[in-house]
Amino acid sequence: MDLSSHPLVVRARRLATDLLIPEAERVDQEWVPAGHIEAVKRSGLLGVAAPAEYGGAGAPPAVLRETAEILSGACCATWFVQTQHHTPVQTLVRGERAVRDRLLGPLSRGELLSGVAYAHLRSYPRRPVRVRRDGTGWRFDGTVPWYTGWGLNDVMLLAGVTDRDEVLFAFAEAREQPGLRASAPMRLAALTAARTVSLDLDGFRLPEEAVALRTPYDRWAAGDRVKTLTTSPAVFGVAEAALSLLDGETATPLRSRLTGLRARAYALADAPLPEARGGGPGGAGTEAAGHGPAPRGHNTGEGVDDWAGERLAVRAEAYEVLRAATTAAVVAGGGRAMALTSRAQRLAREGLFLLVQGQTVESRAAHLRTLGGAPATAGGQDR
Repeated sequence: MDLSSHPLVVRARRLATDLLIPEAERVDQEWVPAGHIEAVKRSGLLGVAAPAEYGGAGAPPAVLRETAEILSGACCATWFVQTQHHTPVQTLVRGERAVRDRLLGPLSRGELLSGVAYAHLRSYPRRPVRVRRDGTGWRFDGTVPWYTGWGLNDVMLLAGVTDRDEVLFAFAEAREQPGLRASAPMRLAALTAARTVSLDLDGFRLPEEAVALRTPYDRWAAGDRVKTLTTSPAVFGVAEAALSLLDGETATPLRSRLTGLRARAYALADAPLPEARGGGPGGAGTEAAGHGPAPRGHNTGEGVDDWAGERLAVRAEAYEVLRAATTAAVVAGGGRAMALTSRAQRLAREGLFLLVQGQTVESRAAHLRTLGGAPATAGGQDR
């Protein structure tokens, strides 16, 4: 499918060419400026997957992936801040009506930018953030280890685990307030510019009408697993940007591998999930906060091992091509690539970041196996 003429793809390319690429090395050493976020808001890209009836574009997943590749290849830090927004949008689509009516329109139209604070749920059965009933609302206590976009986001989607082993997602203003305090922005090897902090929650209270989703942990984890098995479009975006720095002879074989992997990864992302036990089929490619039933035999059946294994194998192979492309860009750049102003060096560091973004115990183990020359799934065969 040729997406080059889609209005949002055209806008993404214009944004990348006119603003993100020229400023990327400076942004990498400083912070994502508010002006970049305002430009993203004006572009309509925050509503790419949002429902049209709320002011979004309602575009298919292929358009979301294409625009993600463009933005991540231009300025990965800016991409990372804005990509958080799509999960809150899709969560609201399926969420409680009170908060949906209040926020889905402004988020879909790009009037507000949302961040997310829920990756810590993957630490279960540890509960870095605990939630309990407090009168007519909810109280959050604990630490959010990673929160991206502090000072740029307007609202956040915050999650924790209750004493009944439920996950609860609620929206809050993204600012310091009673019970919520942010650390200083972290200095990281890559994407420091994305303004990542940790959040300390000490009796932070939110009303019932702020709640978007409350569901058993196992149900949420099944939907989240689908996301973490899928290869991020940013892997292809950053790899393609690195290949653009190479001569044709060097880039051609790597680009051929990248093109084939992209087609496989996106075909898997669009494929229907195996039928769930006790429920209907899940939805592939969703960015919602863990909606949808588990695939049949989740973590128990041979069929799901094959289903997950193919995705893990493609993801690991895509990482290998990303590593090769960014390393080649550094090698081609010679000593100049060691300067902090070098695009090749920035892309190589961004590639390292993508190796651990969205990582789970399952995906980390699969990646380590492939680095050692073994199949992505223990006892299985890569496809």
